[in-house]
Amino acid sequence: MRFDTFVMVDWSGGNDRGAMPKEDAIWACVARHGSADEPEYFRNRQKLEGWLTEVLDAELRAGRTVCAGFDFPFGYPKGFARELTGADDPLALWDWFAERVQDAPKINNRFDLAGEINLLCGGRGPFWGNGRPNHDIAGLPRTKRDYDNLFPDKRAVEQTKAAKGAFTCWQLSGAGAVGSQVIMGLPVLSRLRHRFAGQVAVWPFETLDRPIALIEIWPSLPGLIAAPVPDGIIKDAHQVREVARALAAMGPEALSAHLAVDAPEEGWIFGVPAPRLQPMNLIPPPLRDDCFAMPQGAHWTPVDTALALLRDRLTAVTGSETVAVGDAAGRILSGAVTAVRSHPPHANTAVDGYAFAQGSIGDGPQTLPLLPGRAAAGAPYPDAVPTGQAIRVLTGASLPAGTDTVVLQEDTTTDNVSIAFHGPLKRGANTRKAGEDMQAGADILPAGRQLTAADLGTLTAAGVATVGVRKRLRVAILSTGDELRDANEAATDANIYDANRPMLRAVVARWGYDVIDLGRVGDSQSGVRAALDRGAAQADAILTSGGASAGDEDHVSAALTATGSMALWRIALKPGRPLALGLWQGVPVFGLPGNPVAALICTLIFARPALGQLAGAGWCDPQGFDVPAAFTKSKKDGRREYLRARIRDGKAEVFRSEGSGRVSGLSWATGLVELPDHAVTVVPGTPVRYFPYESFGF
Repeated sequence: MRFDTFVMVDWSGGNDRGAMPKEDAIWACVARHGSADEPEYFRNRQKLEGWLTEVLDAELRAGRTVCAGFDFPFGYPKGFARELTGADDPLALWDWFAERVQDAPKINNRFDLAGEINLLCGGRGPFWGNGRPNHDIAGLPRTKRDYDNLFPDKRAVEQTKAAKGAFTCWQLSGAGAVGSQVIMGLPVLSRLRHRFAGQVAVWPFETLDRPIALIEIWPSLPGLIAAPVPDGIIKDAHQVREVARALAAMGPEALSAHLAVDAPEEGWIFGVPAPRLQPMNLIPPPLRDDCFAMPQGAHWTPVDTALALLRDRLTAVTGSETVAVGDAAGRILSGAVTAVRSHPPHANTAVDGYAFAQGSIGDGPQTLPLLPGRAAAGAPYPDAVPTGQAIRVLTGASLPAGTDTVVLQEDTTTDNVSIAFHGPLKRGANTRKAGEDMQAGADILPAGRQLTAADLGTLTAAGVATVGVRKRLRVAILSTGDELRDANEAATDANIYDANRPMLRAVVARWGYDVIDLGRVGDSQSGVRAALDRGAAQADAILTSGGASAGDEDHVSAALTATGSMALWRIALKPGRPLALGLWQGVPVFGLPGNPVAALICTLIFARPALGQLAGAGWCDPQGFDVPAAFTKSKKDGRREYLRARIRDGKAEVFRSEGSGRVSGLSWATGLVELPDHAVTVVPGTPVRYFPYESFGF
């Protein structure tokens, strides 16, 4: 299920709130492709209804599909619609309210209508909360005291653990009350539905096969918005923007999974897991627009400072899904996994031998009568073993009742009637306790772990059949430059073959991410922007090479500058230095140097841990080792250096040239030697830090 445009509305059931934006009022926001417009304030419902009509008209004319979310219940608890309309159809109830609600900017009849409904239902209820301080209303109590209700207090969705804290729709006034919002909101939705007849579908009451979908969503749903409200920003405005932007960034699979709800009368809150469905991480918090901004006055940034900034400012952008354990290799756990059952599930024998009660033997030669039969893996002995007797057991068999110790077969003699062996034996010898490896209900693997083949064995042994995992991070790869040609194209001496794109594609795929090849574009601002548009529509992150500095043909930097999110990080690093970072339609862009050696090293040092953070695996520092140098070098102070290196006879050799255009050195090497930021003189035997390629997952 795919939508082009998302609209989020924060509703209000009160009267006109005045011209100045304020809290507890009506706010709305439009988002596309993960990027949101500025939130808009509406002083009353009439202003908003006009705006919504214009927006939906414009989107339909442009051929775009729209998902519009509203933060009030679309239905009432079971039975209420039938009581008023004679049918269980919630949309008939919308029309019922539309015919009776009177709404003007300064006055409306919500409290009077609620009192009339209560009287129709036999008196004191279901509504309560008369919000008029000096005017009693027949049938409408001020509090829940002396209150009767023919209907459930809450809908099924509001009784779920995920929606803890949701208010009943019967409460019309007081902090957090939503009852007035429902009464005043349903008529507006009814009119929109009739205004765009045949083009609107209402979730979850109708099949979403029309260009406009109306859904119920609660911005305060716990866990829905992780980003805190910035200082000086009205909470309602922040919420509509973050929810709209995050919905626009969701993939169609995740969106469809959350819309797979069966609640035909009461409705449902988008984002609350439906019964019998696995909960999912609904909406990862979007990245801040200024997440790559450097501190004021920064010029040359040390490597460790740059890494710390990335670690602190990047968060996971991938949603989650449930997959079978057998299909989960390389996937990243979205939450901790607990053992379904203990491992081993029962006390069992670790060897072939004979089981008995340890208290029935002593020191020295021992003889025990042997019971007929045996215990084998999958074929337990059905009876208890009397004290002073033994039973034949095979490796992995459940320890028979009445036994707690096993003597090794090789340490016994037998005539098939009795066994003889030498004591003493410790209680529990040659046995395994139930759950000594893993206990049922205990965490066995943490959130953020990228699953290995060994992990699949651990999960299966613990009875885990399915796991919640992050959706695969989608990484787009783009090369820029007029001089570039693909390997299958003819090239002149003025051209070079694009080595970066196949190299980066292979690296990213090795890390377990989905690769989207954007190809290569020339030194054209329009071409770069079009390629970034394609990347933002398909990917969670974009890696570009070339055009990342500040020259005339550095169009990646220029494009990011135009969005206002460009940050040119001048890293105190060799090879490398310029690293262009920014957001394109909400998608992070890593602008790498064009030289292949610098591009790969910047990818390993910066992009690898950053992509891990975006993928939900957390930050991963490479594992280095101190080894003796087999080379000589005098390094100046001021920047960190990475040399292509390999280990021979326990010592680190480095490639003969440090030029960042010498691509063959990457194949010659098996890793990198890191030289510190400060000045250092290296001679053969000097300890240096070596990072094998494997420590970068490469």
